[in-house]
Amino acid sequence: MRKRRAVATVAGFVLVSGLATACGGTASGSAGGAFDPAHCQGGTLTVLAHAGQGKFDPAELYTSGGGRVPTLVFRTLTTRDHTAQGPASAKVVPDLATDTGEPSQDATVWTYHLKPGLKFEDGTPIKAADIKYGIERSFAPELPGGPPYLRDWLVGGATYQGPFKGAELPSIETPDDSTLVFHLTKPEGDFPFLATATQFAPVPKDKDTGTDYQKHPISSGPYKVVSNDSGKSIVLERNPYWSRSVDDQRLACPDRIVYTSGLDPAVVNQRLVASSGDDARAVSGDVDIDASVLARLNGDPGLKSRVATGYFGDTNYLAFNPNVKPFDNPAVRQAISYAVDRQAVINAVGGSAVAKPATTFLPDQPAFGYTPYDYFPGGPNGDPDKAKQLLAQAGYPNGLTITLSHSVAGSGNGPAVAAAVQQALAKAGITVKLDGSSSDDDYQTKTQTPATEPGFFLAGWGADWPSGGPFLAPIFDGRQILPEGNFNSAQLNDPQVNAAIDAANRLTDPAQAEAAWGALDAQLGKQAWTVPLYHPVYKRLIGKDVKNAYVSDWTGVYDLSRISVK
Repeated sequence: MRKRRAVATVAGFVLVSGLATACGGTASGSAGGAFDPAHCQGGTLTVLAHAGQGKFDPAELYTSGGGRVPTLVFRTLTTRDHTAQGPASAKVVPDLATDTGEPSQDATVWTYHLKPGLKFEDGTPIKAADIKYGIERSFAPELPGGPPYLRDWLVGGATYQGPFKGAELPSIETPDDSTLVFHLTKPEGDFPFLATATQFAPVPKDKDTGTDYQKHPISSGPYKVVSNDSGKSIVLERNPYWSRSVDDQRLACPDRIVYTSGLDPAVVNQRLVASSGDDARAVSGDVDIDASVLARLNGDPGLKSRVATGYFGDTNYLAFNPNVKPFDNPAVRQAISYAVDRQAVINAVGGSAVAKPATTFLPDQPAFGYTPYDYFPGGPNGDPDKAKQLLAQAGYPNGLTITLSHSVAGSGNGPAVAAAVQQALAKAGITVKLDGSSSDDDYQTKTQTPATEPGFFLAGWGADWPSGGPFLAPIFDGRQILPEGNFNSAQLNDPQVNAAIDAANRLTDPAQAEAAWGALDAQLGKQAWTVPLYHPVYKRLIGKDVKNAYVSDWTGVYDLSRISVK
């Protein structure tokens, strides 16, 4: 969580590149036409990416449930619904398990049963002990980088150091070869979401080579790794012991998948636009279309048909630190909320095609518990007169001067957005001095350390899974205020808010949990701890011979497990 969100907070996106979010129930647009079963067998799919896949060890990967490369190799207890598009794709479904988990009455014990007939790439059966071992090795200091939830949630997890010296984690029980029982430190209704993480992939103990395992991890999914150049280039081919009869989530149409990274984003777009040779059967791995491609879409129907629009749970916002004056005054925070020109901010990041205005902190997607509200309705361009009234009430009838901290690189938190905020607040009599950090690392350190956190800065938040829990708790739970790596910018430690978070975490019924998170977001919104600005939108391109491509609402990237090629 900490690692991924640190990147999300700073990176933003360049024009139409970067993080994205959901838009109020709008289905993701697909590309390449309707699904064609005749093209769901054979060929090679190429994935063109800017960032490398990184270490390809399930213990070290920071990914869960989506359409990325790891889901082609590592099956997990649960996964997201690969068979659906739009908001429905953000639901948890069984993968290796027969269901999404059986909770105890207080959601502190979760039981899973494995499906029959599961096998590794070498034909050996997958057993409960393999999943237990896979989870245990993710605690080893030698294999860092995965999400920290298991260390926090599993009984004994806080001090466990992994299995390499023979120690087991008693809070994971395997009473037989097909059953796992997890004992948690506290109620966690979101455990089925966590069970989509690659740390829940089975690892055969006798094939574990420690830090070298990532060179050839043993597949439980439709593809096996045949070559891996440190995550920069990965070649996958079919796992002969996988079949659709034991996996109803992945179609696995191509015979071969080649992942190539280290490419300039502009080059990725140029190659996909040209769509020649192998690039005709290629998709973007992590690069959205840029402004030059966006400008061509309306005049080029063929190119437009090769663009899919998708969403991901993310919000870019203005953060306040009430420990710094004048942001301790609610009227000042409210005045800024009224004064902000969201349309100017959206224009600064590329326009309405790539961002939607936000007035709620939760993304406007049902899975998060989205509850519409706008307590400071300034309209698309802000209401400077209302802002001036509030400033007068706060004791600043002649306006005030404040400083806005921003990143120097990521445009979501960068100079263009900062300038748009500066210009809008000037109309309300607020003089904004801009403070750009020397690097993204410096900005991350400054804004995520309570001792150095500025009073007013640009931020962004993306959820590890589509639920209100991983979205609201790190930002508003006072028990998550950390000396380093802190995301609670308001440094809010309200017992009632903490209790509401605990109550929502106990809920195992998705509808009840969504309602609880939505109600909490609406409650917090009244306090103006943040000013939501926009939800980004993904637009991604495919080669002309790619079929059945759509962007997952869980991950904001193409679901590689469903794509086919001519």
